[in-house]
Amino acid sequence: MRGLTRRGERLQERPNLLPTTIGIHPQPVKLQKISILTAGILSTLLVGNVHAGLVINATFASSITGDANASAIEAGINAAISRVQNAIASNVTVNITFQEGGGLGGSSTYIGSIPYSAYLNALQTQQVISANDTKAIASLPAGPNNPVNGNSDVFLTTPLLRALGFSASVASDSTITLNTSIMNLSRTGAQNGSFYDLQAVAAQEIDEVLGIGGPGSALPSLTGAVGVLDLFRYSAAGVRSFTTSSSATSYFSIDGGVTDIVGFNQAGGGSDYSDWASTGTKRVQDAYGTPGADVDIGSAELTALDVVGYDLVPVPEPASISIFFAAALGTVGMLTRKRGRAQA
Repeated sequence: MRGLTRRGERLQERPNLLPTTIGIHPQPVKLQKISILTAGILSTLLVGNVHAGLVINATFASSITGDANASAIEAGINAAISRVQNAIASNVTVNITFQEGGGLGGSSTYIGSIPYSAYLNALQTQQVISANDTKAIASLPAGPNNPVNGNSDVFLTTPLLRALGFSASVASDSTITLNTSIMNLSRTGAQNGSFYDLQAVAAQEIDEVLGIGGPGSALPSLTGAVGVLDLFRYSAAGVRSFTTSSSATSYFSIDGGVTDIVGFNQAGGGSDYSDWASTGTKRVQDAYGTPGADVDIGSAELTALDVVGYDLVPVPEPASISIFFAAALGTVGMLTRKRGRAQA
């Protein structure tokens, strides 16, 4: 692996929604318990992530701990962390420092470059292969050079490197900066419609530490190592897209461009090229934040995390949940009847 360096990314405010555009500098499916307590028997169903191996250790800088709203800020960040932890099963620990600052949200994250052929081999051998992984890997040629710009390397953030079995040890993987002065710190109570959702902004920055969003692309640089999402950037079936042109078509696809999952941002102007293009559908990884919108990590982000190298936690089928409850209730009923006969 090549030497580690830091890369800064940023989430921008949506232009024209506030009097001024504030610059930024270098972003989860929450574990839910449904419990049945009857006749002294507790049965617990974990919906979402039963086997999640991802651990995110958050360190809060003094700018947060000394804030009068520290408890609400930390709770909002922890909620965002919980969602992503409960969605990812890869056994990896990530250390992130959170601080307050200007702009909207940003992250400064360590990245490392490895040969494209080594990355492809890791995708094939160092993860549990999902249906989406099968499609994605099939769309990637053997190499040795990457298929995007012909360079021999790709770069990954340190958490993604470790998830795929590479050595990438750093004291802190990233520092995330959040401008909490223009954010709704909680999703309950009075909401300021011109403010941004803390959990959504934190979620985007956490995603980027994991390797999608901003650090997923080398753009605006056209030479050198490419980002992992550049490998899935298309303008049409079989036609890769790797340009800074604002008029270019560019979308995320895991089957060689046949299926357009979501558009990539091509706006430039300092925004991240591997964030999603901002549209009427609000997503965590949109390049431009939307005031008043409460959004959580969704299918587009989870698909991206899956195909770049993380294992996702399987979501139980509705039928499985129904069977669980039927079995649990049946067991409780049997025990209750037995107890009744014993007391007679």
